[in-house]
Amino acid sequence: MKSNKTLLSIAVACGLITTSASVNAAGFQLAEYSATGLGRAYAGEAAMADNASAQWRNPAMLTYLEGTQISVGGIYVDPNVDVNGTSTYSGNKIAANSSDFAHDAVIPNFYVSHKYNDKFALGFALGTNYGMETNLGNNFAGANHGNEASVYSVEANLNAAYQLTDTLSIGAGLRYIEADGSFGAIASPQSAVLPAGTPLKYMEGEDSAWAWQAGVAWQLNESNRIGFTYKSEVDLTLEGYANGYGFNPANPKAHKAGSMNLVLPATAEFAAFHQVNDALAIHTSINWTDWSSFEKLVADFPGEASNTIKHENWDDNFRYAVGATYQMDSKLTLRTGIAYDESAVSEENRTATIPETDRLWLSLGAGYQWSEKLSLDAGFTYIFAKDARMHETDVAANLAGGSFEGEVTGNIWLIGVQANYTF
Repeated sequence: MKSNKTLLSIAVACGLITTSASVNAAGFQLAEYSATGLGRAYAGEAAMADNASAQWRNPAMLTYLEGTQISVGGIYVDPNVDVNGTSTYSGNKIAANSSDFAHDAVIPNFYVSHKYNDKFALGFALGTNYGMETNLGNNFAGANHGNEASVYSVEANLNAAYQLTDTLSIGAGLRYIEADGSFGAIASPQSAVLPAGTPLKYMEGEDSAWAWQAGVAWQLNESNRIGFTYKSEVDLTLEGYANGYGFNPANPKAHKAGSMNLVLPATAEFAAFHQVNDALAIHTSINWTDWSSFEKLVADFPGEASNTIKHENWDDNFRYAVGATYQMDSKLTLRTGIAYDESAVSEENRTATIPETDRLWLSLGAGYQWSEKLSLDAGFTYIFAKDARMHETDVAANLAGGSFEGEVTGNIWLIGVQANYTF
């Protein structure tokens, strides 16, 4: 796949170096948009405006930012995910295990906001909402059901916000997304039908698309604020090539031009912010993701019938978070939070390539006002991934290695830093 995409070039020009993303929020969704929010488990984000990064979760919060502000940072993701199970082939059970198969990542971000006047504000954001990469290896005994998958995306937003009344602000943004993705399955080592490692179904492609977001912020009184935001789904047609026995039995390794549809789901967030006293604030949020749009991966070839690559059958899911911010003194701010991510897939539909499961977030963070214009943020999160069972029994895939049954276990470490400057 191409590595010199326009938005990736912009990111490099901004000094942001990104690597493959990994599985840490629901499915292949990435919650990590700032180190500021990371320290509170992203609780209450649609109702908070610490710095220019606030526009990523709710463009209406731009009206709460004074002057011109820039925020830049990155979050390091270290997933430790293992799968252990068995493949049953011709009546024999074979161990099917893979360790640490989700890749580490650095997720960068860059934001600019400008308060044009007392009512109107503009913003620009560069980051990502979706990404993952898993590789279970060629020796994985369940590789006939899938041994690798990836989604990469880079997104730029142009946002605007307007304060309708003293208490009500609205905002909206135009989103441009560039993405690529891939999925692969090979004949398992125990296959007696095809040589081990023979491509069964592999496809990769890339596309770009436009989408939108909108939000509202309501200042109920001096101490309480609520926010709501919605991001539209992104319809992608990843154009590239495919190979494999399932696409071309005569020559499994030959490249074949084709495309694969991928929907990045719509999301919504409702958040609340409560200033308890001069030092302490409590904030909460509920997030919804339209994962039911992720039904299956299908390969399309010119002049041919569509060919199903993989059934997914995901469900919509929710995320619940509560956090606290404590102003220790004029310089130091402390943050903490806890969140629970529901799994977007049931046991019967879970797959090893995207080992989706429930997750519990525990977060700590701090902000330091270095000078009148410069502040620094850091956040740390540990994610407990719930042990989860999976069963893969696709009839066609079974012929090249048998059915697979196993359990995924793991945890994830997140560390983020960010610098914020006000002109």
